Amino acid sequence: MGSEHISFPRRQGQASRQAHADLPDGTFERELGKEGFFGPATMMYHTHPPTGWTSWSGPLRPRAFDLNRIDDHSSSVWDASVILHNSSVIMRRWSLSGKMDYLARNGDGDELLFIHRGSGDLFCDYGHLPVSQGDYVVLPRSTMWRIEATSPIDMLLFECTNGSYRMPEKGMVGRHAVYDAGVLQSPEINEAFLAQQGNDEWHVKIRRSGEISTVVYPFNPLDAVGWQGDLAPVKLNVKDIRPLMSHRYHLPPSAHTTWVGNRFVICTFVPRPFETDPGALKVPFFHNNDDYDEVLFYHDGDFFSRDNIEAGMVTWHPCGFTHGPHPKALQRMFEQPKTMTDEYAVMLDTRDGLKMGEAAASVEVAEYADSWKASGGPLTPPSIPKDAAE
Repeated sequence: MGSEHISFPRRQGQASRQAHADLPDGTFERELGKEGFFGPATMMYHTHPPTGWTSWSGPLRPRAFDLNRIDDHSSSVWDASVILHNSSVIMRRWSLSGKMDYLARNGDGDELLFIHRGSGDLFCDYGHLPVSQGDYVVLPRSTMWRIEATSPIDMLLFECTNGSYRMPEKGMVGRHAVYDAGVLQSPEINEAFLAQQGNDEWHVKIRRSGEISTVVYPFNPLDAVGWQGDLAPVKLNVKDIRPLMSHRYHLPPSAHTTWVGNRFVICTFVPRPFETDPGALKVPFFHNNDDYDEVLFYHDGDFFSRDNIEAGMVTWHPCGFTHGPHPKALQRMFEQPKTMTDEYAVMLDTRDGLKMGEAAASVEVAEYADSWKASGGPLTPPSIPKDAAE
C-alpha cells in the first residue's frame, strides 16, 4: 500500500505567514522538519535563541575537527585518515606529494575526490585528467587510477559504499541550473596519457569489503588507446557551480545539492548575493534536522555563519538537536555588511548516523559545543528593519 506523511497545516499564536521572512517581532525562528528539507515542516517562534544552552554532555554534542592538524602523508590512499563513516559513506583525508607508484581501485563503491589544496595529473583507465584546487572528481566503482602531484595535494575522499553517484534532480529550474552537464570534464586519451604507458611492472591495490588485494602486472594496465560510452570519471570545479538564489527567501542547504549518493548527499556552498528583502533572514535559520547528520568542510573564504572556523576545518552536527548561526552571525540576521557571501564549503548530509574515525578524534576542537554561548548574557532578537515591517 502507498502511504504519505501525516500533514495538516495549522497555526497557533504569533507566527509568520512565510517561512524565514517577516518574523514576529522579538522572536527567533526554528524549523522542525522531516526528510531533510523535503518533508512536512513546522516553523516555531521563540523568545530565546534555540541554541542558547549553557552546557553540553553526552556523545550527541556538536563537534568540530581541525583537519589541518592531521599529518597524513601515508604512501597508500587506503591508509588515508578516516574522519567520519557509516555503512553508506566513508569520509577520508589524504595528503600526497610526488607520484603514486601504484594504481588504486575501489571495489566497494564509487569514489569522489575533492581537491582542497594543490594540483596534479590524474591517470586512470579512461585517460588523463588535470586536477587542481576546488575540483571534484567522480571515479566510478573499480576505476583504476593514480595521481602525480605537481604541488602537494590535500584532498577529501567520499566513498559511496555499494552505491553510485548521481546528479541531483533539478525539477522546475531545469537541467542547466546549478551546473550544466556541459561543464563536466572527462579524461582524455592524449599525449600525456600515452606517454605514461609502458612495460614496467605495476601493482594495483584493490579494496573490497575493507580488505586490500594486490595484483601485479608486467606492464602498465592503463594502456587503453580509446573508449566510447556513457560511463566515465567526471570533474567539476566549484567555480563552475552557479547557485540557486532567491532575493526574498533564504534557501535551505538542499538547494545547493551537487552529488547524490546512496542515503546521503553532497552539497556545495559558493559565493552568492545576500537576500535583499529587508524582512528575509540573511543567515542560515535555526533548525532540527532530525533525519540527517550534517557535516561541513570549510574549503576557502569567509565563513559568515560560524565563529572561529578556518579553512581546512570540519563541523559535525549529529541529527537530534537544534543548530544554527553563532551569536555574532545572529546579530546580522537581517542586515549584512557585505552584498555577497564569500565562502566555499562542502557539505555531507547522511540519512544514517555517522561514527567518528580515530583521526578526527585526535584533532577535535573540544570547546566547539560552547561556541554558541553569547558573551554578556542572553541574546535578544535583532529588529526587522522598519521598511520590512510596514
